[in-house]
Amino acid sequence: MRRKRFTFALICTLCSSMWLSTVHAEKVSDFEMQTSATESANSTFTVTLKGKDIQDLYAYEAKFNFDPKVLEIVKAETKIKGFSVSPIVKNNEITIAHTKIGNVNGEKGNLDIATITFKAKRAGTTAVKWTALKVLDRNLKDQEFTPNQSSTFTKIFSDIVSHWAKQDIMEMVTKGIVEGMDADSFAPNNNITRAQFAALIARALDLTEGSGSNPFTDVKSGVWYEDTLKKAYAAGIISGLSKTKFAPEKSITREEMTTMLMRAKAYASGVKVDSMASDSTTAFKDDSKISPWAKASVEFALKSGLMKGRTQTTFAPKESATRAESAVVIKRLLNSK
Repeated sequence: MRRKRFTFALICTLCSSMWLSTVHAEKVSDFEMQTSATESANSTFTVTLKGKDIQDLYAYEAKFNFDPKVLEIVKAETKIKGFSVSPIVKNNEITIAHTKIGNVNGEKGNLDIATITFKAKRAGTTAVKWTALKVLDRNLKDQEFTPNQSSTFTKIFSDIVSHWAKQDIMEMVTKGIVEGMDADSFAPNNNITRAQFAALIARALDLTEGSGSNPFTDVKSGVWYEDTLKKAYAAGIISGLSKTKFAPEKSITREEMTTMLMRAKAYASGVKVDSMASDSTTAFKDDSKISPWAKASVEFALKSGLMKGRTQTTFAPKESATRAESAVVIKRLLNSK
């Protein structure tokens, strides 16, 4: 029998030779879906379908929606004796089905109907939605339900489980703005380069104007960040260390990051940078280390909440910004739009 046939046709074929009782199943009272974990560094998690006050469950078919780019189904299992159809995946829908065999009673009471194991292909948050359930009693009398229940799961990077920026990092990962170093690690405390941070801003603001000329001689044609830097330069968000040098591979300092953020905020708000000058002053012990060209940006960013000190008493303007800090400030930028 072909695997992609409508699964309930298979169930009815298996049941057609049974001796049918005259007793009809009562209406099933309740179904729910539970997940083994909502967040984990482990890629796999399970979704369990539960029935409450079941009167006569002989066979079932369940359908789910999911994102096949993020999740893959590993297996579907049940403790109910009988025959299961292997999970059928078509586009973003999964169908599972099971039937008891022979002249036997259906299941009763509170029970786990099925457990489905999923594997997250990459970090981020995704959902499994239970969209439909069809059940048959031992007389092949059917009932259909529309559960519309969802379970979310967040695959987190193993190196940010206890990190202070975990929530912000994962939110930006789920939105497709920041990425991990690989499927399992983010390297939150690594430095981020000037080109990489410009790329984050370009994604966050969905910059589209990138057809202009490239004024920087150290941004070679064909490198991955060439178009990104064109977009950010055209939007007035980046400038070079000189008229012809951008230093794309240089780790960005916290004051350079702050200046880019202020320009990005001005671009998103449709105002000129000069109009966003703050009349507040900073009170960090290392204020004197903030470059004169960055002073206004730092004051504005602190007052608006885009930036905070590295500690309660220091801003650390000349220190390199980390990947974790970049994710946090990009989230603040998006929330301030």
